[in-house]
Amino acid sequence: MASIFSKIIAGEIPSHKVYEDDNYYAFLDIFPVQKGHTLVVPKKEVDDMFDLDDETLAGLYVVAKKISKAIKKVFPCNRVGHAVIGLEVPHAHMHLIPINGMSDMNFEHKLKLTPEELAGIANDIKSNIE
Repeated sequence: MASIFSKIIAGEIPSHKVYEDDNYYAFLDIFPVQKGHTLVVPKKEVDDMFDLDDETLAGLYVVAKKISKAIKKVFPCNRVGHAVIGLEVPHAHMHLIPINGMSDMNFEHKLKLTPEELAGIANDIKSNIE
C-alpha cells in the first residue's frame, strides 16, 4: 500500500508543493511547527532514510539545501533546522524549519494555518528557489 507521501506525489492527495523534479518532491507540512515548515521526500518510496541508496540520499540533501535557502529568504531566521525523525510516515523524509532557537523545533507545538495562508507561503518559497 502506498504511503500518504506517495499519494501526495501522485496527486491523489492535495499538497502545497514548493518543489518537484524527477526524483524529489517538497511540500508544506499542513500542521507546521513554524511558518515555512517544509517536507522534502524522495519519490522513491523507502521507509528509512538510511535505506536509501547513496545517490538518492545525497540528492535529497542537495534539494534540501536549495529549498532551505529559499525558506531563509522568505522567513529571515538564524538558520533552517532540519530533522529526520521517520516515525510518523513510512516514507523517508526530511523536515526543514526556519528557526531562531532550539525551542522553534518543538514538534509538539503545531500551528493552525488556513489553506490560503499555506498557499501563500508555498508560492513565496517556490518563487525564491534558485
